[in-house]
Amino acid sequence: MIDINILRENPELVKQSAENKNAKVDIDKALELDEIRRKIIVEVENLKALRNKVTQEIADAKKNKEDAQSKIDEMRGVSSKIKELDAQLSEVEANFNDILLQIPNIHDESVPVGKTENENIITKTVGETTTEKKPDHIEIAKRLGILDFERGAKVSGSGFAFYTGKGAALERALINFFLDENTSRGYYEMMTPFMVNEESMRGTGQLPKMAEDMYHMQEDNMYMIPTAEVPLTNFHRDDMIPYSELNKQICGYSPCFRREAGSYGKDVRGFLRVHQFNKVELVKFTKPEDSWTELDKMVVDVENLLTKLGFTYRLNQLCTGDTSFASAKTIDLEVWSEGEQNWLEVSSCSNFVDFQARRANIRFKRTADSKPEFVHTLNGSALATPRILVALIEKYYDGEKINIPECLHPYLRFKTI
Repeated sequence: MIDINILRENPELVKQSAENKNAKVDIDKALELDEIRRKIIVEVENLKALRNKVTQEIADAKKNKEDAQSKIDEMRGVSSKIKELDAQLSEVEANFNDILLQIPNIHDESVPVGKTENENIITKTVGETTTEKKPDHIEIAKRLGILDFERGAKVSGSGFAFYTGKGAALERALINFFLDENTSRGYYEMMTPFMVNEESMRGTGQLPKMAEDMYHMQEDNMYMIPTAEVPLTNFHRDDMIPYSELNKQICGYSPCFRREAGSYGKDVRGFLRVHQFNKVELVKFTKPEDSWTELDKMVVDVENLLTKLGFTYRLNQLCTGDTSFASAKTIDLEVWSEGEQNWLEVSSCSNFVDFQARRANIRFKRTADSKPEFVHTLNGSALATPRILVALIEKYYDGEKINIPECLHPYLRFKTI
């Protein structure tokens, strides 16, 4: 969540940032509730101080065998008023926090202002795009028997697939390649739970904003993870990370589960939009002054993977309207798909500054005597496999077979499919 002091001191900034992100949230109502909340707190504290003072006076009167009945009667009224105000405070705070959790992160001033993805800015392109259209990944996969979308739909529904034979081996090779490359660049590997509780989803900002996109098991109040970002970031929820461990970077593989409730009307063919997919995620916990440099480094780490796979790719700076609820700045990495003749997003690298850390209470101290500060958190896909697999199949298909990129040879017993 945003710093409450920014909301109080610069509400116009919060309003403008929310508007730039296409978010509808009642900032004025939040300010009104905050003012009521603070007045009640002051009144309760004053009454409690009075009760403590008079309670001591009653004790002294009884000790001196003096009549204290009038003071006792007075305190009954005070205690009743405190109870009434505490109930009001609880309701006001609940309403205030509900709105506070719906206020998006304030976007960084470097993010271009725009309403839709059409106003994103391409900042870098590496390689050449092709104009000769190849067969798409669905046709190639069917010819070679490496993906089965029909049986995926039969067993589970649309948006699911079976990886079969060498297709399954290729998927596994990609995951291991991503993990090995990232750990060789200093990321600490973890294998996470694939289900998390409500507090974890709230900590990284998926709840309450994106509840409709999540697979929720109501009986247990558990959620299937939409990304390993959720458990990896919440690994340090309510922690005081030692200063010596910053800037800490971790990575982990997980399947990801998304209902994609808002995707209707978008291209959902084959692997372009699915409900379950595999991804290796990068997460960083940094000192506030280092987070922007660490974002640049994270982008380079993803570029390293795309370069080794031989892809034409580009960096896409998202505008405010396309930047996610929790992010202060996001850079997408996209690869050129020769079959789709289109750019496919395969990674999003984001700096959340202290937004997630405030929600999840992740802090650090510069020295033993220092005041605790919130860390900055970052995350990026490195990489999500479905669209990587789409681009790889289409790029390296020669009309008869798929020639496996050299970087994946150590992970497979074959060099062609």
